[in-house]
Amino acid sequence: MPAFIYHPDLLARFPSICGGIILARNMQNGPTPDGLRAAYTAEQQAVLARLDGQALSEIPALAAWRGAFRAFGVEPTQYRSAAEALLRRLTKKGDIPSINLLADLGNLVSIRYALPVAVLDTQAIQGAVTVRFANGSEQFFPLGESAPEHPEPGEVIFADEAQRVIARRWCWRQSADSAAHPGTTAAIITTEAHHTGAHADVQAALADLLELLNRYAGGSFTWDILGPGRAFI
Repeated sequence: MPAFIYHPDLLARFPSICGGIILARNMQNGPTPDGLRAAYTAEQQAVLARLDGQALSEIPALAAWRGAFRAFGVEPTQYRSAAEALLRRLTKKGDIPSINLLADLGNLVSIRYALPVAVLDTQAIQGAVTVRFANGSEQFFPLGESAPEHPEPGEVIFADEAQRVIARRWCWRQSADSAAHPGTTAAIITTEAHHTGAHADVQAALADLLELLNRYAGGSFTWDILGPGRAFI
């Protein structure tokens, strides 16, 4: 059975989408080990030096995500893609705090390629995760809140077969129960792009994610690159 799907209606509207998907099992998460923490700190400094004051809106991958947000009715300077939000934090504050092994690993690759990377703990997910347009009846549980929200009709969401929203506004924010936590052992890990050259960047990001996962988290992995020609894994 598929674990992650792009809905045909979404692919028809966004034929440029390129999604790198990893199905990860039997991992170990927890505090970030010293080797990964050092690599993460070094990557942050390298990205700051590379950007050297460049406007984030000029980065092709981020500009393409802004265009995608506008296409489904979201103002991208009010709701920023996860990659832009991370890079904005880095350029404004000078660093990104450590969270845990899997979160830091994903954030390292995200800032390296200016691509959103999501680590979706599968424990609370029922059935396949589908990227699709919301009808507005689905439930999303934000971090730190007990009451659910409902996405706007037409908003792009990640949702499972129980109509539970895993992520809102495509790559803006994950649900509280899908975030990687110390006990996470299985996850769907995604990195997505729309820009010219997206396939090469997604492929490189996947390779880096798999190398870091093997080195620090262990486990077993199945992966693929999805889009209009291949809609599920």
